[in-house]
Amino acid sequence: MWELLKKYRIHLVTGGVLLLAFLFYSLHLKNRAHANIFERSVLNLTAPLQSGIAAANRAIVGVWNDYVDLVDVRRENKELRESVKILNGRLLESHEALLANERLQKLLDLKSSLHAPVLAASVIGEDGAPWFKTLTINRGAADGLQEGMPVVVAEGVVGQVVKVAANSSRVLLLTDNASSVAGTIQRSRARGVVKGKGSGRCSLEFTLREEDVKVGDTIITSGVGGVFPKGLAVGEVAMVKKGEYGIFQTIEVRPAVNITRLEEVIVLLQRRDD
Repeated sequence: MWELLKKYRIHLVTGGVLLLAFLFYSLHLKNRAHANIFERSVLNLTAPLQSGIAAANRAIVGVWNDYVDLVDVRRENKELRESVKILNGRLLESHEALLANERLQKLLDLKSSLHAPVLAASVIGEDGAPWFKTLTINRGAADGLQEGMPVVVAEGVVGQVVKVAANSSRVLLLTDNASSVAGTIQRSRARGVVKGKGSGRCSLEFTLREEDVKVGDTIITSGVGGVFPKGLAVGEVAMVKKGEYGIFQTIEVRPAVNITRLEEVIVLLQRRDD
């Protein structure tokens, strides 16, 4: 018997401890509202550990929630940026269409006021060399264009066609050194020839000293020479100088048309022998 107990003493001790714990727990089932000394001791020992575990758990949950929120915010921010890009693109397209419509409406108004056949063209190239200033348009011999035909916009004179290919043409600008247009001071009817100076400006040549010319006067085409019809805006007088000697005035002209912003023009389809 002793040998049997000795052989299984570990199992018996373990079972006894479990039995005592069960009995201890059973005896206190009826009084669970009040903790005993053992339970209070266990609570006092484990409370700081449980508090730390709870705090760590809250921190981990907070970090995870912040990460999830940050991921959502980044995704929403990316989606919003894409939406803004799309909306900005549509806004630019609408604004560009509005501006193009305004320019074309001005050309239509000019076309209705001219008593000659005309052809609209788009500017497709620009040559801004100091000695030769031209534009290239997308109309040519196939459209009926010839050298010498005048080119205008709603604001006034642009220049003349000087080179013609099958489907494109080169336009010599009013500001080129080789350009000249017969002009008249609209207010006083003084006459002269508007010549390009190659620097974005022009001059009114051969206007007599006694003629009445003032800064701000508008210069229009006189119709002399038969190239440009009468009454088209050419520019505005920017400077007048009368020297002590000579029979002509020195007059600087600011062109009516901003050449650098041209996108569409009108060609007057009149032949050189008209």
